[in-house]
Amino acid sequence: MVIVAASLWGLSGTVAQFLFQQEGLDVNWLVTVRLLVSGVLLLLFAAWRGAGASIWSVWCDRTTRVRLILFGVAGMLGVQYTYFAAIEAGNAAMATLLQYLGPLFVFVYVALRLFKLPSRTECMALILALLGIFLLVTNGKVGQLTVPGSAVAWGLASAIALAFYTLYPAQLLERFGSAVTVGWGMVIGGVGIGLVIPVWQVSVEHWSLITVGMILFVIFFGTLLPFFLYLDSLRFIKPTETSLVACAEPLAAAISSIIWLKVPFGPLQAVGGLFIMVTVFLLSARTDGEVQTDGLNA
Repeated sequence: MVIVAASLWGLSGTVAQFLFQQEGLDVNWLVTVRLLVSGVLLLLFAAWRGAGASIWSVWCDRTTRVRLILFGVAGMLGVQYTYFAAIEAGNAAMATLLQYLGPLFVFVYVALRLFKLPSRTECMALILALLGIFLLVTNGKVGQLTVPGSAVAWGLASAIALAFYTLYPAQLLERFGSAVTVGWGMVIGGVGIGLVIPVWQVSVEHWSLITVGMILFVIFFGTLLPFFLYLDSLRFIKPTETSLVACAEPLAAAISSIIWLKVPFGPLQAVGGLFIMVTVFLLSARTDGEVQTDGLNA
């Protein structure tokens, strides 16, 4: 379940790259539609699973309302928009790998909050992450970026947004469950960006069945199905194991980008990506039973 979910997330990033760079689709419109449609369907799914009462009870308490709105705007919209903006400016493989630095920012935040010095393993993870970023964005050539600087900035912003998305909604998740919390987060995020950029103001160079099919793929096979599979997998394996297996996501994004979209990916970039994956493994293995990521692109 986790491997399929991670692979679909990775493939949806490559499909989004095709839509942005080949079909001329506007990133703002895709993020808005993806969040609104996925959020509504996720809430319907939660109601079908018997969480109908929880869907509306989240709005009964003022503190909960504020927390949910902040999660929807800064967390859900933040992680979705920065990720797709990184894809639009660069490519899916780069954006996905940079976003996978999210657990590193989680670790840094927790260490600073608890005034705890990093262990030897944590220091190694930090060094590997920094070296991985350098190789990934330069391919070993000092002073020369392999992708635009804006793509790197959006990718790092996506990792920071992912850290917030992971840490902030802990109380909401514990009280209302993932489907209700993330469903409302998607709806709130979609409404938030929709107020700034109306969904009917779509910008696309040309419509075709391929364009529509790919948009539907991003919404259903890149959001709803993998999220369901990821959550359902928690009935069988531990959160740490899901976060480790979910590392198949950047692999799927890289392979599909290289084979389908012919994205150049040098050997040192591959080593950099591997270093980032090792960072995730080290930190996830260390934090068993502590804070876990709840699906990278859910």
